[in-house]
Amino acid sequence: MTDILAIFADPANWAAIAALITMEVVLGIDNLIFISILTNKLPEQYRARARQIGIGLALGLRLVLLSLIAFIVTLTAPLFEAFNHAFSWRDLILIAGGLFLVWKATTEIHHNVDANTNDDIFDSPKTSLTFGAAIAQIIMLDLVFSIDSIITAVGMTDHVPIMFLAVIVAVSVMLTAAGPLSRFIEKNPTVVMLALAFLFMIGMTLIAEGFGTHVPKGYIYAAMAFSVAVEGLNMLSRRVRQKREAA
Repeated sequence: MTDILAIFADPANWAAIAALITMEVVLGIDNLIFISILTNKLPEQYRARARQIGIGLALGLRLVLLSLIAFIVTLTAPLFEAFNHAFSWRDLILIAGGLFLVWKATTEIHHNVDANTNDDIFDSPKTSLTFGAAIAQIIMLDLVFSIDSIITAVGMTDHVPIMFLAVIVAVSVMLTAAGPLSRFIEKNPTVVMLALAFLFMIGMTLIAEGFGTHVPKGYIYAAMAFSVAVEGLNMLSRRVRQKREAA
């Protein structure tokens, strides 16, 4: 306990705490967007519970992985080489998660733009999402984002208590923002398409990272922020036009 208090009392660690919390919150945006879109497909009475369970699982997974940090670090060790790149378990997990996100975003975009049900690879006999299926998909993406988050955190600090604090704060922010974000997405259909495009882009980024091509997160989030700003102007323009027509 004394050692932990000494870590947080050291001013030299305060910058690391602030940077790591910021990083965890930013990385949590991807996870939160996915959870918001997915839970909005459930009946309204189950949405809040599914969000709470999904975000709670994200916290649990991150804390468990932090306790296994010595094992997590070994996931970056090369397993085999192909295409002039040494693949590790982390790479394979990122590729699998990226492919899942690309598939999920593509199917959701398909169902949003095509009102007719066709017998193609994107349609299934049961189009409604069950509570269990939603939780299962959230767990899968939680695992991918959690491993990436923990490995990134390891590169920023050697103090596990700082990592625990950053994770708890970041997930608390996610829990607070989940409800408002889900309601905002539900009330603004055009934002749904934008969010799905974000998920597709994030999926492609994960795949690129898995194949050894580093994509600076700053570029991704700058593009997302710019798109959100443009969509905000579009929403403002529509409201002004509606007020003029009603006057």
